[in-house]
Amino acid sequence: MEEMKELKVGCIVLGFLENNCYFIHREGEHDAIFIDPNSRGDKLFVQLREKGLTVKAILLTHGHFDHIMGANEMREISGAKIYALKEEEELLLDPHLNSSFKVGKSYTVKPDVLVRDGEVLTFGDIKLKVIATPGHTAGGCCFYSEEDGVLFSGDTLFFESVGRTDFETSNAGDMKRSLAKLFELPDETKVYPGHGDFTTIGHEKEYNPFAGI
Repeated sequence: MEEMKELKVGCIVLGFLENNCYFIHREGEHDAIFIDPNSRGDKLFVQLREKGLTVKAILLTHGHFDHIMGANEMREISGAKIYALKEEEELLLDPHLNSSFKVGKSYTVKPDVLVRDGEVLTFGDIKLKVIATPGHTAGGCCFYSEEDGVLFSGDTLFFESVGRTDFETSNAGDMKRSLAKLFELPDETKVYPGHGDFTTIGHEKEYNPFAGI
């Protein structure tokens, strides 16, 4: 059996909230998946093309403005479909719920594919499991590659912190249950959050003040 090529994870930090926008692909492969395009979706597409990469899918961990405002432009130029958790569709389509109106640009995204908790998305030889993690928003989710030991946690889990639970569709109780679900993953799982430093599940179980609450 041919050995699985390494999953390469690229990160572009954008915007005044310093969002981590990720693109992933197998070593030596040209097809890439983009996660949470903050803005300038067309320019991000060009940046990846200059690296020899083509955007084949756009994944949204949740619908707040600072994670989506490049999605429509990237879809238009790439032809890639946008994926989001079914429970997040209402927020994505409402500029008041997604807070884009607060920054002076009402922005909405209509996902092409609505996914469900536990669903496994397959893009070439990359498989990502959808983990519903409500709390920061009602339809937030994480994307997990068991094969590669990698989690894209959006604004659910940060380095020694968690996402805020004081927004329109937030719920502190849901956040607690979502964290418990994530802490069941292997300790060595690498965590790539929506903001801030990368971390691991093991580190967060030991040092995150919200662990076990």
